[in-house]
Amino acid sequence: MHPANHSRPMRWAIISLIAAGLAAALAHMLVRHRGMAQEMQTARTDLAMRKALITSEIARFRLLPIALADDRDVAAALAGNMAARDALNRKLEELVKTTGAPIIYVIAHDGKAIAASNWRSPQSFVGTDYSARRYVRDALAKGSASHFAMGTVSRRPGLYIAQRTPQGGVVAIKLEFDAVENAWARGDDATFVTEPNGIILVTSQPPWRFALTRPLSRAAQANFDAESMLPAAPARFAPFRMDEDGPRLDGKRMVLMSDALAQPGWTINLLRPVERVSLLAQGAALLTAAMVLAMAAVMWMWRERGRERMARTQELEQAVADRTADLRREMDERAALEARAADLREGLRQANRLASLGQITASVAHETAQPVAAIRTYADTSRMLLERGDNGTVHKNLASIARLADRIGAVTSELRGFSRRSATDLSPVAIGEVIEGALLILKEQLKDISIALPHSTMAATCRVEGGRVRLEQVLVNLLQNAAQALCDVPSPAITVELRQAAEDVTLTITDNGPGIAEEVKRQLFTPFVTSRPDGLGLGLVISQDIMADAGGSLRHVDRPGATGACFAMTMRRAA
Repeated sequence: MHPANHSRPMRWAIISLIAAGLAAALAHMLVRHRGMAQEMQTARTDLAMRKALITSEIARFRLLPIALADDRDVAAALAGNMAARDALNRKLEELVKTTGAPIIYVIAHDGKAIAASNWRSPQSFVGTDYSARRYVRDALAKGSASHFAMGTVSRRPGLYIAQRTPQGGVVAIKLEFDAVENAWARGDDATFVTEPNGIILVTSQPPWRFALTRPLSRAAQANFDAESMLPAAPARFAPFRMDEDGPRLDGKRMVLMSDALAQPGWTINLLRPVERVSLLAQGAALLTAAMVLAMAAVMWMWRERGRERMARTQELEQAVADRTADLRREMDERAALEARAADLREGLRQANRLASLGQITASVAHETAQPVAAIRTYADTSRMLLERGDNGTVHKNLASIARLADRIGAVTSELRGFSRRSATDLSPVAIGEVIEGALLILKEQLKDISIALPHSTMAATCRVEGGRVRLEQVLVNLLQNAAQALCDVPSPAITVELRQAAEDVTLTITDNGPGIAEEVKRQLFTPFVTSRPDGLGLGLVISQDIMADAGGSLRHVDRPGATGACFAMTMRRAA
C-alpha cells in the first residue's frame, strides 16, 4: 500500500476520536448542569413542603397553652380547689384525645404538677416537681417559653411549650414529632432539624437523632447539664460529610438545602442524592461519543465507497446495492440511538414530577392558617375589651373563637377526605351561610376594604349543592387573594354578586386591584405557581378541585379594559 493511502485512515481515526471525546465532554457537561438544576429545584420544592408540614404541626399546638391559661378550671385548680383539680384532669384527658397532643399538664407556682392528661396512668405527672425544668423557669419569668428536651418520665424527646397563667402557674404541652418524621421518611431524601449548635433534634433517619452536624464549641460544651436535651454533650457525628464538591453520604454525592423555621434557632435541612445525575451524564457522554464515532465511520465509508466506485465503474450496480443496505442499517441504528436518548431525557424530566407528591400535606397548613390567624385576632381583641370591662363583647368574641376552632377541625376533616378522594358531602347550603362564614374568618383582613354583598334575603333563600365547609374554603381563598392584591390600592373595594339561573347559581368576586399578569394567567390553576413571594401556589388548585367535586366550576373571568381580577364560582342549584 502506498504510504499516503496508509496514513489517511490513521489521520481520520485520530480526528474521529478527538471529535468524539469533545462531543462526549460537552454532552456530559450539559446533561449534568441541567440535571443538577432540576434536582436543586426539586430539592427546594420538597424542602418547602417538609417545612410547611412541621410548621403547621407546631402552630397547631402553640395556641393551646395560651387558651388554657385563662380557663376557669385552671384558675380554680391553681387556687387550691380539689374538685376543680379533678375536673381539670378529666378536661385535659379529653383535650389530648381531641387534639392529638401527647401530654398536657398544669404546674403550680412552686413547680409541682397539680393536674395532667395522664392522671390515670402509673406514670402520671401529678405531684412531680418541674421547678428545675428550663421551660418552667422561663415561662414563669417571661410569660411563655419553649424548649426541646428529654421527658423526665417517658424518656422520649419532644418540644415543650409553656405559658404562664394569671395566677402564677404554668400550662405546659409536650409535642412529639413521630407523625412528621414518618411522613418525611416516605421519600428518598434525608430530612432533619438542627438547633443553633448543629445538633439534630427531629429527623427522618432515627439513628441520626442527637448527632452533631459540626463540632461543638467549648462554650456550647460547657452549657450542657442535666436540664439540657441530653445528659452530656453529644460526641457522635451524623454519617454525612462535607467534601469540596458538596456533601456525601455512604460515598454518594448529595445536595444540602436548608431553611430557617419559625421555632427560634431551628433550621430544617434536606439531603438529596444526585448520583443519578452523574449516571445520566455518563450515559449521555457515552451515547454521544458512540454517535460521533458512528457518523465518522459512515463518513469514512462514504468517502471510501466513492473512491471505489470511481476506480471500479464495472461494479457500479453491486456498489449501489451494497450502499443501499448500509444506509438502511444505519437508519435503524440511528433510530435506536434516538430512542435511547429519549429514554434518558425522560429520566431527567422525572424529577419535575415529584413536586405533586406533597400537595395534600402542604394544603393542611394552607387551609387552617386563616382560622388560626382569626382566633389570634379575637384573642388579642378580647384582652383589650377585658381591660375596658366590656364583658358582653368578650363573650361574643369567645363564641366566635369556638366557631373558628370547630371550623379548623371541620377543615382538617374535609381535607383528609379530599386527599382520599372519598365521597363528597353535597348537602344543600344557603349561599348566605357560606358568605357569613368566610367573612368571619377574614374579618380582620377585610376591615379596611369596602365590600358590596348580595341582598341578604336573596343570599339566605338561595340554596346550592356543595357542603358549607368546602364552599367556604373556596370563598375564603378568593377573598383573601383579593385582599392581598388590594394592599397598596388607595380605595380598596370588593364586589360579591349573586346570579341565579334555572339549574345553577354563580357567585362572582371582583376587586379593583392591579389585576393578574398575563404570564401568571396562563398557569393560574397549576400547582406551586404563585405571584406572591410567600405563597405556596396551592389555593386556586385546591379550590378548583373542590368545585369540580361538587359538580360546579371555578374560573377566572377576563374583562377587557377593566381593572382588577374577577373569579366566578358556579354551583348546582339545590332542589
